[in-house]
Amino acid sequence: MAYIFIFGCFLLLGVAASLAARTGYRGKVCDRSDGYEVPAEVKSDPGLRKRANDLVAFWCTGAAVLSFAPLVPIGTVIMSGGGRTVGTWGLVVLAVYGLAVVTVGAYPFEKIKSLGRSAER
Repeated sequence: MAYIFIFGCFLLLGVAASLAARTGYRGKVCDRSDGYEVPAEVKSDPGLRKRANDLVAFWCTGAAVLSFAPLVPIGTVIMSGGGRTVGTWGLVVLAVYGLAVVTVGAYPFEKIKSLGRSAER
Protein backbone atom coordinates (compact mmCIF):
# COMPACT_ATOMS: atom_id res chain seq x y z
CA MET A 1 0.00 0.00 0.00
CA ALA A 2 2.86 2.39 0.77
CA TYR A 3 4.33 1.80 -2.67
CA ILE A 4 1.10 2.82 -4.33
CA PHE A 5 1.13 6.03 -2.26
CA ILE A 6 4.74 6.77 -3.27
CA PHE A 7 3.90 6.03 -6.90
CA GLY A 8 0.90 8.37 -6.72
CA CYS A 9 2.97 11.15 -5.14
CA PHE A 10 5.62 11.06 -7.86
CA LEU A 11 2.94 10.82 -10.54
CA LEU A 12 1.07 13.81 -9.12
CA LEU A 13 4.30 15.77 -8.83
CA GLY A 14 5.12 14.99 -12.45
CA VAL A 15 1.71 16.08 -13.68
CA ALA A 16 1.83 19.32 -11.67
CA ALA A 17 5.32 20.14 -12.95
CA SER A 18 4.25 19.36 -16.52
CA LEU A 19 1.29 21.74 -16.24
CA ALA A 20 3.53 24.47 -14.82
CA ALA A 21 6.04 23.94 -17.65
CA ARG A 22 3.19 24.15 -20.16
CA THR A 23 2.22 27.51 -18.72
CA GLY A 24 5.79 28.71 -19.18
CA TYR A 25 6.03 27.45 -22.77
CA ARG A 26 2.76 29.19 -23.61
CA GLY A 27 4.09 32.47 -22.19
CA LYS A 28 1.34 32.82 -19.61
CA VAL A 29 3.29 32.79 -16.34
CA CYS A 30 2.51 36.46 -15.67
CA ASP A 31 -1.17 36.30 -16.71
CA ARG A 32 -3.55 36.69 -13.82
CA SER A 33 -6.06 34.04 -14.97
CA ASP A 34 -3.68 31.33 -16.24
CA GLY A 35 -0.38 32.12 -14.55
CA TYR A 36 1.08 32.57 -11.13
CA GLU A 37 1.58 35.36 -8.61
CA VAL A 38 4.51 37.44 -9.82
CA PRO A 39 5.76 40.88 -8.76
CA ALA A 40 4.32 43.88 -10.60
CA GLU A 41 7.77 44.81 -11.92
CA VAL A 42 8.00 41.47 -13.72
CA LYS A 43 4.53 41.88 -15.21
CA SER A 44 5.27 45.35 -16.53
CA ASP A 45 8.70 44.68 -18.12
CA PRO A 46 8.59 42.57 -21.34
CA GLY A 47 12.16 41.35 -20.81
CA LEU A 48 11.43 40.14 -17.30
CA ARG A 49 8.18 38.53 -18.47
CA LYS A 50 10.11 36.52 -21.05
CA ARG A 51 12.73 35.58 -18.46
CA ALA A 52 9.99 34.43 -16.06
CA ASN A 53 8.35 32.29 -18.76
CA ASP A 54 11.70 30.78 -19.75
CA LEU A 55 12.59 30.01 -16.13
CA VAL A 56 9.31 28.24 -15.43
CA ALA A 57 9.37 26.32 -18.71
CA PHE A 58 12.95 25.08 -18.26
CA TRP A 59 13.00 24.20 -14.57
CA CYS A 60 9.50 22.73 -14.41
CA THR A 61 10.24 20.53 -17.43
CA GLY A 62 13.28 19.27 -15.55
CA ALA A 63 11.21 18.64 -12.43
CA ALA A 64 8.63 16.73 -14.48
CA VAL A 65 11.26 14.50 -16.07
CA LEU A 66 12.89 13.87 -12.70
CA SER A 67 9.58 13.02 -11.07
CA PHE A 68 8.54 10.54 -13.76
CA ALA A 69 11.87 8.67 -13.55
CA PRO A 70 11.20 6.72 -10.31
CA LEU A 71 7.82 5.53 -11.57
CA VAL A 72 9.46 2.63 -13.40
CA PRO A 73 11.22 1.03 -10.41
CA ILE A 74 8.32 1.74 -8.06
CA GLY A 75 5.89 0.35 -10.65
CA THR A 76 8.03 -2.77 -10.93
CA VAL A 77 7.78 -3.31 -7.17
CA ILE A 78 4.00 -2.80 -7.29
CA MET A 79 3.52 -5.14 -10.25
CA SER A 80 5.60 -7.90 -8.65
CA GLY A 81 2.71 -8.59 -6.28
CA GLY A 82 4.81 -8.57 -3.14
CA GLY A 83 7.75 -10.45 -4.61
CA ARG A 84 9.99 -7.41 -4.37
CA THR A 85 10.44 -4.79 -1.70
CA VAL A 86 12.34 -1.59 -1.14
CA GLY A 87 14.50 -1.45 1.95
CA THR A 88 14.66 1.36 4.46
CA TRP A 89 17.61 2.98 2.73
CA GLY A 90 15.77 2.82 -0.57
CA LEU A 91 12.83 4.67 0.95
CA VAL A 92 15.18 7.27 2.44
CA VAL A 93 16.74 7.76 -1.00
CA LEU A 94 13.27 8.16 -2.55
CA ALA A 95 12.34 10.75 0.08
CA VAL A 96 15.53 12.76 -0.49
CA TYR A 97 15.05 12.44 -4.25
CA GLY A 98 11.49 13.72 -3.90
CA LEU A 99 12.74 16.74 -1.95
CA ALA A 100 15.28 17.42 -4.68
CA VAL A 101 12.57 17.28 -7.35
CA VAL A 102 10.39 19.70 -5.38
CA THR A 103 13.35 22.04 -4.98
CA VAL A 104 14.01 22.00 -8.73
CA GLY A 105 10.34 22.75 -9.39
CA ALA A 106 10.18 25.57 -6.84
CA TYR A 107 13.39 27.29 -7.97
CA PRO A 108 11.92 29.35 -10.83
CA PHE A 109 9.21 30.83 -8.63
CA GLU A 110 11.75 31.99 -6.05
CA LYS A 111 13.97 33.34 -8.83
CA ILE A 112 11.01 35.32 -10.25
CA LYS A 113 10.56 36.97 -6.84
CA SER A 114 14.20 38.05 -6.91
CA LEU A 115 13.77 39.33 -10.49
CA GLY A 116 11.10 41.67 -9.14
CA ARG A 117 13.35 42.85 -6.32
CA SER A 118 16.27 43.49 -8.68
CA ALA A 119 14.01 45.57 -10.96
CA GLU A 120 13.08 47.81 -8.02
CA ARG A 121 16.71 48.88 -7.52
